[in-house]
Parts: sequence; structure tokens; C-alpha cells
Amino acid sequence: MGTGTSPNILWIVSEDCPPWLGAYGDALAATPNLDALAERGTLFERAYSAAPVCSPARFGMLTGVAPESHSPADRMRSAAERPSWMRTYPELLREHGYYCTNNAKTDYNLDVDAHSLWDDSSTAAHWRNRPDGSPFLAVFNFDATHESALFGAESALSQAISQFAPQMVSTFEPAVPLDEVRLPAYLPDTEEIRADFARYYAAIVQMDAFVGRLIDELRDDGLEGDTVILYTSDHGGVTPRSKRYCYEEGLHVPLIVAAPPRFAGEFPPGARTGSPVTTLSIVPTVYALADIDCPAHVQQPPLGDFVADDESYAFGGRNRMDERFDLVRTVRSKRYRYLRNYTPHRPVIQHQAFAWNAAGYQSWEREHDAGRLNPAQGQWWQPKPAVELYDLDADPDEVNNLAGRVELADVEAELRRRLRERTLEVNDNGFLADDSAQLGYDNSRVPGAYPLAEVLDLADAGLERDVRHTARFVAALESPDPTIRRWGAIGLLGLAPAIAGAEDALRRAAEDAVASVSIPAAEALARTGNDPAAYEVIARWAGDGEDVGVRLEAVNALSYLDPELVRHHREVVDAAAEHPSEYLRSAGRYLALTLDGSYTPSSPVYSLGGDILALMRTAQIAG
Repeated sequence: MGTGTSPNILWIVSEDCPPWLGAYGDALAATPNLDALAERGTLFERAYSAAPVCSPARFGMLTGVAPESHSPADRMRSAAERPSWMRTYPELLREHGYYCTNNAKTDYNLDVDAHSLWDDSSTAAHWRNRPDGSPFLAVFNFDATHESALFGAESALSQAISQFAPQMVSTFEPAVPLDEVRLPAYLPDTEEIRADFARYYAAIVQMDAFVGRLIDELRDDGLEGDTVILYTSDHGGVTPRSKRYCYEEGLHVPLIVAAPPRFAGEFPPGARTGSPVTTLSIVPTVYALADIDCPAHVQQPPLGDFVADDESYAFGGRNRMDERFDLVRTVRSKRYRYLRNYTPHRPVIQHQAFAWNAAGYQSWEREHDAGRLNPAQGQWWQPKPAVELYDLDADPDEVNNLAGRVELADVEAELRRRLRERTLEVNDNGFLADDSAQLGYDNSRVPGAYPLAEVLDLADAGLERDVRHTARFVAALESPDPTIRRWGAIGLLGLAPAIAGAEDALRRAAEDAVASVSIPAAEALARTGNDPAAYEVIARWAGDGEDVGVRLEAVNALSYLDPELVRHHREVVDAAAEHPSEYLRSAGRYLALTLDGSYTPSSPVYSLGGDILALMRTAQIAG
């Protein structure tokens, strides 16, 4: 792609933003600037983030490495240790003479000093500050499309956030009439949900104007003809069942590349491509544009390679999101989305304190509690299916699960094969617990340290929830490898209470010195006859030690058990509810309210603490 002349690169990221653009066929969107950009650029119709929430997605957009390759980068609000060899694109571009700026969000899920990566990372960062003659790469983040834009300026949360980051709490009057909003089939038709959709269109209008101002500045500086403009989002949207979930609404992002004429072979003006791609391909695209050799650890080819490729696949997944544990892996072909849910004993929708600041989530839960949801709307509150398969051409809202259909057996088998190959190829760390010594790119690749193929076979058996696998899970509990033992325990947890013959093995596993084995084993026992000793084990982990991740997993387990027996351990729940960690505190407060019988969907579960305030002060806003 390189020509020997380094182009400037303007990379615009709108936060939490789905492709609600006129250029993507949205008739309600007022986006003239982005529509014009698409007319002279290449638009990727099926572009997806690597994860449906900001910090894991932004790790991938900084490094070109899938977040699940380097846990805990795949877990919301973590700080994965950076290997010495892992280079980021601003570092490499600076070494090749580029002036690199970031305005201003970081949130990389990596233990790096963001200011050391960039020539300038601040709200004042701009290409106009570069030395004379230097090519530039300038990243601008538009924050007002963040989900907190829907929370309401009057809320205590918004008022507290505004002290440090007023751009995050822009509130909008609905930009379109509420009765013109098209609600997806999985949501009930309520005024609150319609208002959230209509209000977000106003955020889109402001975002489009922001893009227009940047393009005007390029034009005023005489730089438009020498600059590649790249526009995308870190992940999908913020309405219910979007952000944090591995469906279209959570992963589908806008992606437009408008390049100078000399790059027309890679990015034809006015072209549209239906090839599935992910935001992991942006980093190698930047290297290719700058004529820099791509580091070996980058896992995807540049975007130009996909323009005429109809056979590509886009992979994604989620692990812990905020205070809730989950493990989902998904692959998107041109027509179908396929998901494997490795925690089928949990519902799709779990209460998450930050998201529940939005009226839409509160309204959906009220409709669920009142029994007013139809099957398409209510299925997400039930334990999730092991496998999901959706035909996006016929079912764009993904409400009709086609997994197991005889007529689609070949499609399902091919997507399962592709997903397994990808899981092994990137050495997916997501099957490792937070307390595992094997977490991380290098640690997990030490020969013999992480038997991923064996773990994956066991996890795949677990998601089937078939009692014929009981003996296999019991045998796994005796493994010297704690990850194998953990997935044996999770397999039995998925079968509980139908674990006849496994009780003694689970009692031994509940006393395992490794928390990530003990907790699911004890939960399985607790679900089988309400064994008080099992509750004691979980409560001990919930209240003991400094490992917040362990305590959080234990509080999550208590949240799905018999409240009468959990009340015997109320002091543990109350301690969690007062903890300085945002996620442990939120999980504890929610559980305390449910034990009191005072929880309602509008209960103020989320509360700011020292950790989130510190993040705001450094402009690393909760994503």
C-alpha cells in the first residue's frame, strides 16, 4: 500500500456508537457529514468490534491483538501487564517520523502510561501542534455518544461525573418523534425505551457535526488531499441488549475509510463492501498506510484486503462485563451470527448497575416483572441457550434461534469449526479464571501451561448441560490442572440439581484451595439440596482476602442462590456493598436490596467511589 510518501491519518472514534447513519440506510439519522464522507470513501457494511464494551475493544484497537489473547485485557476495567515486545501503533509511527496525538480518551486495559505513547494525549491534542513538515496521526474521540448521555443531567451520577468530564453527560432532547422510532423485536414498546432511542439520535446529530468540524479544519489547513480519514466506533450502541452483549447491536460499528486518490486501489471512492471485518484490522491498516512493517503479533490483515473478499469472518466475545461474569464467543459470516454460551446457567440479561441508570433497562425489567413480555422479549431473562444461530437476512433483530435446525446443520457445523479454529489460533485466555497464573499472552503460551484444546473440549461438553457428561466432569475435578478442575465444576454447576453421584466429588472440590474451583463447585452443591456448608464456603470467599475478583465471583454466586440461606451471611454482603471497588460494591448493593425485598428496577444501585473518580480525573471514563 505504501507509496514512499507518508499520508496524514485522521482517526475519528465516536464512543459507544452504532451505525445509525444515513449512509447505512437509517432513515431517521441526520448525518450529512458522514454521509458525504462515505460517498468519497469506502464504507464497510459489516464491521464489528472485537468486544462489545470499550476497554477490551480499545485494547485491540491499540495493539492489533484480540483482547482474549492477553487476559485480563478481555475483562472490563482491567490492566493487563504489557509484555516487553508488545508495541503499539503510536509508538511505531513516532519512530517513523509521525507526530501522534490523542484527544483524549485512553482506557486501553493495558498497564501503559498513555502519555508516554503519544506526543500529546489531552483535550488540547491536535495536528496543528506538530513540527513543520511532519506527517501526523491524530485520533479524536467524541465522548457525548457514551451511554451516560441517556442518564439525565438531573441524576446524582451525571452531576458527579460532570465535575471531571462534562463531555460525558451531555443530555439530549429526542431528535425524532417517539412514534417514528423502530424498536427491535426483543424490546417491549414503552415510552421510556422509545425516548432512549429518540434521544440517542440527537447524540448522533452532534457527533456528525463534530466530524464536520474536523474535516473543515483539515480543509482550512490545506491538508484534506493528503490525509486519510478513518471513522469508526469502539463498539456498538447503548440501548438495551446492545453494549456488553455479543449481538449485532453490541458489536456492529460504523467504519468508513476515505483516502487520497493514490490509495484508490485499496479504498475505492464510493465503494461499499459487505465483507465482515473487525476493528482489529485498523491497526495493520495504519501500518500499511504509513508503509511500516506490521509487527508479528498483529492478528488481522489490513482493511484493504477485505474490500473484495466475501468469505471473511468477524470474531468477537465477552468475558466479565462490569460486575457480572459471563463467557460468550461468536462469529459473524456475511449472513449468519453464531454464538456459544459457556455459562448457560446464567440468563442473558443480568442486572448491571451502571447500565441500569438508563430508563430503558429499568422499563424492560418492569415489563418483565409484570409479565407483559412476549416470548421474543422475555427469552433474554431466562437461562441462555448453549448455542445460538441467527439468519441476519431474515431476522436482523436476532430473536429466532435457529441452532439445531436440520436444514442449517452444515451452516452451524461450519461456523462452529471456524470459531474453534479461531479460539485455538489466538490461544484464547478467556477460559482462564482471574486467579490463574497462566493469564497473559506469554504465560499462557508456555508449553504445557495451558491445555486449551482439552479445556475447550470440557467447556463445550458443559454448555450442552447433558447428564451423560457427569462422570467426565467428576473425573476433571481430580485433575492436577486448576483450569481443568474449574471447568469440571462449571460443567456440574450447569447440571445442578441433576448431579446424582457427583455430590462427594463436589464436596471435595468445594474445599479446593483455588477459589475459581471452589466457588462453582460450592454453588453446584448449594443448588442441590441447599447444602448450608456450601453457602459457608461461598460466603468465606466473598468476605475473605484482598482479591477483589475472587470476592466478586463469590458474590455473583450468592446472587443466584436461595435468599433465605444467603441472609445468614448478610454481613459478607454488606461488606461487599461498602467496598471501594466499583464492581464489588455494585454487586453487593444489588444483592443487599434483593435480600431486603426492597429492590426495584429504578433502585439507585450504582454509586460513585474512589476508583471511578480517579479514572475520571485522568479522563479514562468508565466505558
